Amino acid sequence: MSVEEQVIAELKCVYDPEMPSVNIYDLGLIYKLEVKEDGSVLCEHSLTSMMCPFAEQICKSITDAIESVEGVTSVERNLIFDPPFSMDMVSEEGKMLMGWF
Repeated sequence: MSVEEQVIAELKCVYDPEMPSVNIYDLGLIYKLEVKEDGSVLCEHSLTSMMCPFAEQICKSITDAIESVEGVTSVERNLIFDPPFSMDMVSEEGKMLMGWF
């Protein structure tokens, strides 16, 4: 498995406590993920709401998940709100987990 695949697998273990049935990756909160050959990772993500009471916990969990992957040398994590999160961003797998089909 590539480093990028491992990073994605770890991100799929991170959940927003307010939406515990779907991980943040399938929820569509990861807007950009770049894993470079030198092991540096850029992750741009959002939250379901700007007023998320678990923002600090989720941000730390994202950083910790990426750093846990062997081969990752550094992490740049950016919290962004443009575009704003919407349920249209949820993956097909996430929609299935939430029973939207």
